[in-house]
Amino acid sequence: MKTIDITRRAARSLRNAKARTILTSLAIAVGAFTITVSLAAGEGAREYADKLIGSNINPQALFIVKDKTVFDGSARQAPLRVYDANTGNNQGFTLKQMTQADIDTLSQRDDIAYVIPTYSPDVQFFTFSGNDTKFVSSVSTYDPSILSEVSSGSLPGLNEQIGDTDAIVPGVFVETLIDNKVIKNESDLIGKTITMTVVKAAQTPSADDIAKALAAGGQAAVQSLVSSETKEFTFTVRGVTRKSATALQTSTALQISAQAAREISEYTTKGTPQYQKYFAATAVVADGHDPAVVKDDLAKIEFYAQTAKDLQGVVFTVVNTLQGIVLGFGIIALIASVFGIINTQYISVLERTREIGLMKALGMRGSSVSRLFQFEAAWIGFLGGIIGSAIAVIAGTAMNPWITEKLSLGEGNAILIFQPVPIALMVIALIVIAMLAGWFPARKAAKLDPIEALRTE
Repeated sequence: MKTIDITRRAARSLRNAKARTILTSLAIAVGAFTITVSLAAGEGAREYADKLIGSNINPQALFIVKDKTVFDGSARQAPLRVYDANTGNNQGFTLKQMTQADIDTLSQRDDIAYVIPTYSPDVQFFTFSGNDTKFVSSVSTYDPSILSEVSSGSLPGLNEQIGDTDAIVPGVFVETLIDNKVIKNESDLIGKTITMTVVKAAQTPSADDIAKALAAGGQAAVQSLVSSETKEFTFTVRGVTRKSATALQTSTALQISAQAAREISEYTTKGTPQYQKYFAATAVVADGHDPAVVKDDLAKIEFYAQTAKDLQGVVFTVVNTLQGIVLGFGIIALIASVFGIINTQYISVLERTREIGLMKALGMRGSSVSRLFQFEAAWIGFLGGIIGSAIAVIAGTAMNPWITEKLSLGEGNAILIFQPVPIALMVIALIVIAMLAGWFPARKAAKLDPIEALRTE
């Protein structure tokens, strides 16, 4: 028989057993639904992550450290370590820090446009103009290589630094400031003055210094020698950042320029071991240079960096892992449905023994009989794949707006992105799997003796 004739005959046979065909197809449809949704979720998550990183981070940016354990995950707190003056404690880990000489070395490279150390300004408290309430919060350096969004005021473009007297206030401050009557609404913050009070740690004077101070000014001079110094730095609020679905990060720290952060950091650490020491630095690779190549070159001189693509790779690894887990459930469902196909086809062979005997007695070859049953299994796989993927596409498309709203992905973003090619390949794969599952029953049908088959009641 011709292939087209066998295909039609297989379809007719399945129509004669509609209930069994539908139930078996639905078993496959469960796996097809799960796989389709996992493929769509993976594609949507990757596209969202790509948009997130691509629109917020300069692709030429590098995040540089001196301690490679920051990136390779091998950071450990050894019970005993050799003292190194260039180390510091960060989030419970003792890490090697960058010095000003390291920053100068990076700045002098032709393949790097500019370098900004990660300053850690230590502010005792700050106040807003028109109110005496003292507030405490983290203060960080504004990173021009990462784009933020504002709900009030304005920010410079990507790679542009804010002014040295500018301050960026995070949106999470607004409610507290309103409660403390600093402002009536968020827009009142723009143009307000922030006065930061910083304290310079007192130095431990030597015996000679104490003796000289005592001789020169008495007890008051000695007290002045060991007392802490304070200094005020004034800034003007330029913008209020907001939480955005397309922002890579939402800072909860008050942000100031790199130059202002440097002044505060150097003032508070001068005379201490942490003077001009930095845990990391942000650099922008010069035009015409590949960040990946620069990263490899820096590693040769013991500077370790991450590019925007590295960050993207980390996100994609997480997405792929989660997608693989969901995909695994779909495969488990398919494995269960394979046994359903085998069982259905075996029952079909038993029920149609006389029919098979008649077909063989009329000259139908065993190979054609085998193909007939395999094609029936293929039809079941096709129907299951179409039903499962169609339900997934319809349900996913309908639920995308709700999912987007619940996950706060932002307008124009979707977590489920259905692509026709992967779905078509999945349906083809299901057809092949179904045909393989139907091979054993088909082989049994092909080997039936026509005379014995015709004698079957």
